[in-house]
Amino acid sequence: MSDKNILVSTAYFAPIQYYTHILKADKVYIEQFENFIKQTYRNRCVILGGNGAIQMIVPVVKGRGSKILIKDLKISYDTDWQRNHWRTLFSAYSSSPFFEYYSDDIISFFETKPRFLLDFNVEIHETICELLEIDNKAVLTDDFENVPSNTTNLRESISPKINIQNHTNFQPQNYTQVFSDKLGFLPNLSILDLLFNVGPNSYSMLETSAI
Repeated sequence: MSDKNILVSTAYFAPIQYYTHILKADKVYIEQFENFIKQTYRNRCVILGGNGAIQMIVPVVKGRGSKILIKDLKISYDTDWQRNHWRTLFSAYSSSPFFEYYSDDIISFFETKPRFLLDFNVEIHETICELLEIDNKAVLTDDFENVPSNTTNLRESISPKINIQNHTNFQPQNYTQVFSDKLGFLPNLSILDLLFNVGPNSYSMLETSAI
C-alpha cells in the first residue's frame, strides 16, 4: 500500500490522518508557495482536554494585503502563546502514559522564537518523524501550480472542516485517551495525542488506520 508521492500543506503538530498518509508515501511534497488559508491545520492543532477538543492556534503577522505566501508568513509574539500552549498541553497530557517520555522533545518548540511559520512547522515535522521512527521524505515544493507527476494532492483534503468519515483511505483506530472515561474516543486529533497516549505503538496505530 502506497500513496506513491503526496502533496500536503504545512501543519502545526498535524493530525493523525496527515501522518497516516506520510507513513505510506514514497515522497512527501510540502507546499510553500500557496497563499495562507485561515482556519486550517497550517497554524493550528486540535488536542483533547478535560472538557473536550481544544484548538491551539499559532498567531501570525497579518500583512497589508490579504494574500501572503505561506513561506513568507511570520509568527506573531504579541501574546505569550507559547507559554499558553505548553500549559494547555501539560494540563491535558501530564497524566498520560508517555508524556514524560516525549516532553523534553516537545517543550523545546515553546522555548525559542522562530520567525516564520513554515520553518517552525518543518522543524516540528522533522522531530515528529524521528519520534515516530518514520523516514522523513519531505521536500518543499518548487512552485504552486505544478503538482508533481504521480502525486496525490492532499493540500485541501486534510482539513478540520472536512468530516473524516468522508475519507475512504483513512480509518482512525480507537485507543485509550486521557479523558476516555468521561468523553469517549475523539478521532484524528493532533499527532501529539497519539504519541502521549500510545507511545512507541504509535507507528503500528498509523499503519492500521490506513485503508
